[in-house]
Amino acid sequence: MPAPDLGCWNIADLRERARARLPRGVWEYLERGVEDETGMARNRAAFDRLQFRPRVLRDVSAIDVSTEVFGRKAALPLALAPTGAAGMMWYQGEAHLARAAAKAGLPFTISSAGTMELEDICAQGGNQWFQLYLWRDRELSYDVVRRAHAAGCEALFVTLDLPVMPNREYLHRNGYGMPVKANRKNVPDMLAHPRWLLGVLGRYLLHDGALPTQSNLPQGLRQSLAKGAKPGAHFKQDDLDPEGIRRLRDLWPGKLVLKGVLHPDDARLALDLGADGVVVSNHGGRALDHSLAAIDALPAIVEAVGGRMTVFLDSGVRRGSDIVKARALGADMVLVGRAALYGLSAGGEAGVTRTLDLLREEVVRTMGMLGARNWDEVGPQVLAAGN
Repeated sequence: MPAPDLGCWNIADLRERARARLPRGVWEYLERGVEDETGMARNRAAFDRLQFRPRVLRDVSAIDVSTEVFGRKAALPLALAPTGAAGMMWYQGEAHLARAAAKAGLPFTISSAGTMELEDICAQGGNQWFQLYLWRDRELSYDVVRRAHAAGCEALFVTLDLPVMPNREYLHRNGYGMPVKANRKNVPDMLAHPRWLLGVLGRYLLHDGALPTQSNLPQGLRQSLAKGAKPGAHFKQDDLDPEGIRRLRDLWPGKLVLKGVLHPDDARLALDLGADGVVVSNHGGRALDHSLAAIDALPAIVEAVGGRMTVFLDSGVRRGSDIVKARALGADMVLVGRAALYGLSAGGEAGVTRTLDLLREEVVRTMGMLGARNWDEVGPQVLAAGN
């Protein structure tokens, strides 16, 4: 049964609903980039430059958009990206994301910056992956990796593109922290959003007796967060080098994916380190301002790995046509982050389901217009020369 449309007919509609419902601090954490914030616009401009060259007089009455990743079928070449602080956008937001993904037949990536314990998220069912930011104490990081495997996560995604903390100046202006602490900057805005205040913070206080925090942190680090640290304050990756990845490769028995790769030499290094995949990503414009768009970096990385690993594309996906463009340029799978959070913020699990339904409908429609009946018929030939 399809999800209610919520009056939303594309991802942009869901985005506007999310913006209206969330207080400014939470909205800006979801939506904004870093420094001069050039990255998000560059991601979209790069997708928009790509033009299709459709074929006609083809029977497209039956279109198969399913694929396979790491030996398991997926209804689309799409997975939900790891996103922090989903629990600040909807009560137990990660559970809503995971359930919607499972019902859609898509993988869900648990964030190590999430607000629910990974075991509780895995209990929602479906194909679960786990994303890791390394903490200062590496042994504590290895413990959560072991927990992820024991809970049934099939792949480990190690984020590489935040070797140092990004400069998100608006967090300082908004007084945003994790857990949220009332201050003169955010109280008036929270009071102006009563549905969010009662439906999110109120429910945490009523049912859990506490506000959400980064739940996969060890207890000692959680206690220091209670003093109002900025999101990600305990991550430490400035000393992560190839030996650190080799250690994780030895520790992790499942599929290993390195996230945040934009240079073909780094993709080749990932192969040498035994990774099973890379995510071509500029962190959605939230890491290094002025970095190149992920879709622009994709072809060189696909060429560099030569089919020897799974290539994911992340950053800037807002339409099903973006998924088709990524596949045409050689990506095996696409990750969506903000688009899913727009749906979550607009309507919980139903909103995420609406996001995924919209993207699937757009993928099918785009392939039909192109005259492509399955992914074998989507390649560089569906794009206009000179893209």
